[in-house]
Amino acid sequence: MSRARQPPLVTGISPKEGAAWTKVTIRGENLGTGAADLIGLSICGHNCLLTAEWMSASKIVCRVGPAKDDKGEIIVTTKSGGLGTSTVSFKLIRPERIGILDQSAVWVDEMNYYDMRTDRNKGISPLSLRPSNPLGIDIDKGKIPQKDMELTFPGMSGDFTSENFSATWYLIDNHAGTSFEQLKIAASNLKKQATKKNEGSLAYVKGGLSTFFEAQDALAAIHQRLESDGTERVEGSMTQRLENILNRASDTADTLFQEVLGRKDKADSTRNALNVLQRFKFLFNLPLNIERNIQKGDYDVVINDYEKAKSLFGNTEVPVFKKVYAEVETRIRSLRSLLLEKLLQTPSTLHDQKRYIRYLSDLHAPGDPAWQCIYAQHKWILQLMQNCRDEFISGQRVGVGVLEAEGDTRPSALGRLSHTASLNRGGSLRTPRPSTWRFETPQQVQFVEKLSDVVIGQLPNFWKLWISYVNGSLFSETGEKSGHVEKSKKNARQRQNDFKKMIEELTNRLVKLIRGALLPTTLPQGELNLYGGWENKTELTGAWLTQIIHIVRGCHEALSALEIPNDLLQVIQDLLFELRVHCLMVTLLHTADDVKRLAEKEDWVVDNEGITSLPSQFEQCMAQMLQSLKEPLEIKPGEINVLQLEQVQDQASELSVSIMKVFINCLEQLSTETDGEMNTSHNISVDLSSPDRFTSIQEGFSPTSEQRLLIILSNCQHLERRTFLNLADHFEKHGFMGTEKITRVSMDAVRELDRKLFDAYIERRADPIAGSLEPGIYAGYFDWRDCQTPAGVRNYLKEALVNIIAVHAEVFTVSKDLVPRVLSKIVESVADEMCRLMQCVSSFSKNGALQARLELCALRDAIATYLNAESNSSFKLALDALPQLHNGADKKLLEEQLNKFKSSMQLQLTCFQPSCVQPVKR
Repeated sequence: MSRARQPPLVTGISPKEGAAWTKVTIRGENLGTGAADLIGLSICGHNCLLTAEWMSASKIVCRVGPAKDDKGEIIVTTKSGGLGTSTVSFKLIRPERIGILDQSAVWVDEMNYYDMRTDRNKGISPLSLRPSNPLGIDIDKGKIPQKDMELTFPGMSGDFTSENFSATWYLIDNHAGTSFEQLKIAASNLKKQATKKNEGSLAYVKGGLSTFFEAQDALAAIHQRLESDGTERVEGSMTQRLENILNRASDTADTLFQEVLGRKDKADSTRNALNVLQRFKFLFNLPLNIERNIQKGDYDVVINDYEKAKSLFGNTEVPVFKKVYAEVETRIRSLRSLLLEKLLQTPSTLHDQKRYIRYLSDLHAPGDPAWQCIYAQHKWILQLMQNCRDEFISGQRVGVGVLEAEGDTRPSALGRLSHTASLNRGGSLRTPRPSTWRFETPQQVQFVEKLSDVVIGQLPNFWKLWISYVNGSLFSETGEKSGHVEKSKKNARQRQNDFKKMIEELTNRLVKLIRGALLPTTLPQGELNLYGGWENKTELTGAWLTQIIHIVRGCHEALSALEIPNDLLQVIQDLLFELRVHCLMVTLLHTADDVKRLAEKEDWVVDNEGITSLPSQFEQCMAQMLQSLKEPLEIKPGEINVLQLEQVQDQASELSVSIMKVFINCLEQLSTETDGEMNTSHNISVDLSSPDRFTSIQEGFSPTSEQRLLIILSNCQHLERRTFLNLADHFEKHGFMGTEKITRVSMDAVRELDRKLFDAYIERRADPIAGSLEPGIYAGYFDWRDCQTPAGVRNYLKEALVNIIAVHAEVFTVSKDLVPRVLSKIVESVADEMCRLMQCVSSFSKNGALQARLELCALRDAIATYLNAESNSSFKLALDALPQLHNGADKKLLEEQLNKFKSSMQLQLTCFQPSCVQPVKR
């Protein structure tokens, strides 16, 4: 349970004496926790709770009532602390009573006029309203000269009633040495003043209570006296007789003092005239005050003074007042024109527009200033958008980094894509951008970015101005009371269709300007002159189109955040769809060009699998292309998947297939280059099963045409087995349809190229070997019908085997996977030629048949690893064409010679063995 609070203790009162209804400030301790906690306050025995204002636990403000005691204590009673005590006292001064006939002078202060319409004091100038100390703390004047302050704060003022008031100036000027704690107290005082701004009516009533009570008491006493006397109805009563005597005395005095009274009347007239001038000096000085306040920009003061003059003298019949008031009306008409001119000026902030509309409403300006402002802003935004296009077309804007009209080099409202991001979207195949790449941004991209900045910078305020116009928040309290709000809402309902057309025109203008720069073919021929004109500008790549899509999406999101209806923004969605499709097609077309240039990067360096870097570069190029399409193909809220449209699917598939064919054509062109066309600086890296085997092949040589064929063949196999399958996965991952068709057509094309290259290589290598057999067989006039006993395999066959071994080495150097395929075809060609030659011999002698069988068997056994069905059939037919061996001695001789041959050629024939050593891994 919390401890009870201490009882209130009053330790001071200011002033310490005064007449009844004097405003006093009471200070002390424990004076309550709030206004609700204060339940009693008496000064000199009189209850003053009705007029009390609780300020804090140490301060209360109230008015002293008409107490009976001349001097007494100040007693405060609270709920939390109970009945309090006082260490000070207050002295009540009794004013002298003034009789009915006693003269009395009362000064009426015209400076503080109480406006019943707005429940606040309004003066005719800021000086008349300015409190001496608005912060409620001690003033500590600074020593900074006025000229230095004006230079430090140009165009500003330390006068808090000025439109250009600077709080910093005021604090430096009046509280330069004030502590932070004091400034916190000042902030608290300002908050309290703000909470009491609506208490004017209550203060007014409290301030007039004493006068009201005294008047009521006086009237009641007179009424009671007359009722008790009852002589007012008796003819010839004492009062009647007294009245007659007084009238006669007055007539006699008038006769005696006629001249004196005449002078007195003249003096009274002069005095009355001076009194009128003094009393109504507000009206007489108003025209000049209006002019001065207009020059200072104090429009609120002008409006308050005008409202006061209109309420007092608007219907006056006094000629001099009518004349002065007519001059006031003339000044006010000029002010209306000035404010309307300022309202329609562009550019202007939303705050200024609302302020001028409120001023014009309070001045009862004719027409509808708010709608005039909306219409002017609409025309101005349209003009800004068109001027933006005209500047770029005329070539006045040459780079992103060029200073704007205001000298502002800050980044635009939309963030640009970074250098790294642009490379990640496929820029790696192009020359890296220098540090000044921002100055090389294409004109169309700069234009779209600037155009979006205009729309995002102006359209939100335009929309907010309309919303304020619809809900009536443009008008002050005076406007609400005068019916302007209802009138505005009624006008807004009538003009909804007009405003909708304005928004449609703005969005259509934005879309058409962007179409003219990027998609001119989508515009009607008649609009190209107005929105086109970009024919001589740089053609945009997919990366720049992606940046434009990002900018337009940001613009659409910014407008959607304003809760603008979706039907008004549909044209931007349509534009985004076409831009995404256009970006997709342009990226695919440019990728085909990039792939075509890959042939220049072929260095003919093969890895352990016989593959150069070309397939990997192609796959990387395609992967980067698809990655660059990630943002354009991304489906934002309200957008559709462009790849689901059949027409887009077909075009994308055709372009993707064309890219594949371009690369295959690139491989074919590389395979047909002559030695003279090749760059002799390119080397081939050789993988050998043993470094000592093929000593004739040295590093640093340029690939021959046959080696190029083998390398391309190896690349084709890699494309068919891996690359195209990997690309199919990439296409499916990025949502491409028709992947099966792309893969099928690509596979067919690369297989066709593989077949052509393989046939070309076999023709180059098999024909010379097969062609050398017949001359070798019949060298030295050899005759199958007349020959000696076989002494071994003849040299022509050994030469043929060495040539086959050379082919094996050449193929193995590139790719061991190609060896069985190539050697089988070579062997097939050789076997077919041997079969033909054997079948062409008309007859064999015994030794001739034995020699032929020896050579056929030696050849067949040497290359047995690479025999296929065709070559086996050829060898069988060739052997069948020979006479059969029936003698055991011949068979033994044949076996001995075969063993001798295999023994002598063991080292050479090792490469044909299945257990051949694997290539050395590097």
